[in-house]
Amino acid sequence: MKFVIDRSATTLGSIVAVFAAAGSIASFSMPSSAEPQVTDIVAQRVVDLTHAFNAKTIYWPTAPARFGMERLAYGPTEGGYFYAAYSISTPEHGGTHLDAPIHFSERGRTADQVPLEQLIGPAVVIDVADHAKADRDYRLSVEDVKAFEAREGRIRRGTLVLLRTGWSRHWPDVKAYLGDDTPGDASKLSFPSYGEEAARMLVEERQVAVLGVDTASIDYGRSQDFRVHRVAAARNVPGLENLTNLDQLPIRGATVIALPMKIEGGSGGPLRAIALVPRK
Repeated sequence: MKFVIDRSATTLGSIVAVFAAAGSIASFSMPSSAEPQVTDIVAQRVVDLTHAFNAKTIYWPTAPARFGMERLAYGPTEGGYFYAAYSISTPEHGGTHLDAPIHFSERGRTADQVPLEQLIGPAVVIDVADHAKADRDYRLSVEDVKAFEAREGRIRRGTLVLLRTGWSRHWPDVKAYLGDDTPGDASKLSFPSYGEEAARMLVEERQVAVLGVDTASIDYGRSQDFRVHRVAAARNVPGLENLTNLDQLPIRGATVIALPMKIEGGSGGPLRAIALVPRK
């Protein structure tokens, strides 16, 4: 299987998927004047960056509800075949999910308006897990970003930035993950994430496509003013929260595909995020 992506600057200009199985081939494409880059899916390792939704899914403490799944049908039918169906319900901001820019910007894009090309692209992983072990309120700093770039090269425009804190190891222990498990109270949370100035550097100077993190928020837990959300939303940069398995990604070289539920007018929504990692 081959996945062909042609980018003009950071714009997804062409996607061609070719599936070959049992001697049959199906394809879809959009024409482009640029030479496409070909990613052979067979040569990629697929990493799931998503926590499953279930009764233990973690939500922001002030969420009015949790994930609900009601069985509508399950079992043999009168026609002799098996049939299963469920009704599900969930607040937008829980589990692995997308924060659309409108979440913190009145003029920001809604969940259905975020361009797909902004959610598919090359990723870098900035690892602050050691810092977070020593300080659970650690915030990514400008110095951290500069040190990363000194080692790995400048973060390019359109990159999906993923911050690895190691926090997904606590999932689904609410108290360990959020720092507090008092229902309805978000004033005593404690977990690491982005610092405001580092986020501003990434969003405004590097012009990254996305800020992602393996904690409950792109703002650290003790934040009461959500400055990182506001900085990102002002530039229409979405957030990816409650990611997992970031330890399975290389610092550079992975391609992330982060597709949320397409909720018209939504401020976010459940997300299925994966990464394609070249096999060695």
